[in-house]
This record gives sequence, structure tokens and C-alpha cells, in this order.
Amino acid sequence: MNTTAFITGATSGIGKATAELFAKNKIRLILCGRRAERLQELQKELSKQTAVTTLQFDVSKKEEVAKAIKSLPENFKQVDILINNAGNAHGLSSIQEGNLDDWDAMLDINVKGLLYVSKAIIPQMIDRSNGFIVNIGSIAGKDVYPNGNVYCASKFAVN
Repeated sequence: MNTTAFITGATSGIGKATAELFAKNKIRLILCGRRAERLQELQKELSKQTAVTTLQFDVSKKEEVAKAIKSLPENFKQVDILINNAGNAHGLSSIQEGNLDDWDAMLDINVKGLLYVSKAIIPQMIDRSNGFIVNIGSIAGKDVYPNGNVYCASKFAVN
């Protein structure tokens, strides 16, 4: 059986490093991100080691999440490993000086995005009684720092 991993935020940082490690171990990859060019570059690079497909969407947009996952090629529809890695951090400010758009972005991506993707993938794992989910958090989800109010709260939610 071929193991397939679904990785959000796959185009940089922890997501990209995870994809590279999984490719070395011949785990098939569904790489997800917002930037088409980076997805294409990564697919080209990692396809030398394993089967790779990409999905370009924003995890914070529930309609995009559902549409993207439904569009998976038949041979990639079974997800064995879900890596919820997509996330962002905006601004360092007190509550009274906080930017509401920054708050929305952090909660929409870090919390709701993780939930949207999980909701779409988990049913098939339950049906098979098989699958692994890794939610990438942050130390900020355990130890808060000055003016990190909303980011820290979003990472507490991930934990």
C-alpha cells in the first residue's frame, strides 16, 4: 500500500521540510498552499522521489477547501496522514491598538482553516479506521508573550 500525506502550508518552512522528508521516504504527497508558482516548483523537485499532486487554495476559505479536496485525482483521494501546518502571525500590538484585519486573518487561518481541512479529511479516516493527524502549533500556544494576544490564543486553540 502507498501511504499518502496531505500537507497544508507546504511551500515553505515546516511544511516544505516535512514534504521533503516524506518524499525521501517515498510517501506520496498532496501539497497544499496559496502560491501556485511555489507549489509547481516543489512538485517538480519532489516528483523525482515520489508521486506528487498539488492543490492551490486558502485554508481560511471553507468553499475553497471543500472544492480543492473534492478535485483530488482518484489515486490521491485516500489520505493517510494529515499535516495541518498552514498558519500565520500578524502584528505585535496591544488589544486597544490591534488591527482587526490581522486578528481575523490569524483566527481564520490558524484555527478555522485547520478545522475546515480536518472536517473534510477525517470522515475517510474514520471509515477506514486508519489515519494520522498532526497539527503544527507553536510555543506561543503554551507560553504567551507581550502583545501576542490573538496569535497566542490561536495557537492555544491548535494545542
